[in-house]
Amino acid sequence: MRHGDKVNNLGRKKAHRDALLSNLACQLITYKRIVTTAAKAKALRVYVEPIITKGKDNTTHQRRVVFSYLQDKEAVKELFGNVAEKVAGRPGGYTRIIKLGARVGDNAETAMIELVDFNEVYGKGKGETKTAAKKTRRSGGAKKGAAKAETETAAAEDKATDSPVTE
Repeated sequence: MRHGDKVNNLGRKKAHRDALLSNLACQLITYKRIVTTAAKAKALRVYVEPIITKGKDNTTHQRRVVFSYLQDKEAVKELFGNVAEKVAGRPGGYTRIIKLGARVGDNAETAMIELVDFNEVYGKGKGETKTAAKKTRRSGGAKKGAAKAETETAAAEDKATDSPVTE
């Protein structure tokens, strides 16, 4: 029985699966989007998101930890440089999976996995930077709006009475 076993083995032994996910993660970080099978994309998301979170903290220790997963100096440099700069304000959810349909040769379900902040179609343009969302409580909005309207009408009435009327 496989109670509590949530790892998708992808039909491979542990060493082969780790090598596959490491290579896919390096390619995703380098090229920002890759096309693979849907099962591999879902497994890759679970693998790469904690690595990207580690990339936001640029310390020697975190670089060594990430290198132990990726085994690629160029991918580590890209992660701690461009990728970490773009995802600095994002609290998680760095990847997006878009299903593409069945592959011609073996009818496998394919999907494109991409880094969210590097897609100009869905996100903001290249030159724009993302600002933090303003946190508001919506419960007091009606009271503030009514009070503002009252002050504006009172100011208009005062202005009307103060102006001299010529007859």
